[in-house]
Amino acid sequence: MPRYRAKPIEIEAAQWWVNGDHPEDGPTDHEGRIVRYFRHPGPDYAGDVLHEACNRIWHVHGWIDTLEGGHIVCPGDWIVTGLQGERYPVKPRIFTATYEPVEA
Repeated sequence: MPRYRAKPIEIEAAQWWVNGDHPEDGPTDHEGRIVRYFRHPGPDYAGDVLHEACNRIWHVHGWIDTLEGGHIVCPGDWIVTGLQGERYPVKPRIFTATYEPVEA
């Protein structure tokens, strides 16, 4: 099978921990424009229920709209801005395996 290598590209990224962490979100006491509050009715997402992927309560999660639809943002995820301005969350271990800082 043929093999391929990703072209080197530069991206912008900001690590998200709480509402307001993304530079375009605004103040932390308001809902962000990029990463919004996570809202999901029902007992499976109650405030004391843990998210299996990160082992944190649902109340501290965010939500981001992507080209593929909406995605949950866990505390510590990186918000990457792609080549066409699209944004998406990337888990920390994937981010560090895929990206490295760009020298000025």
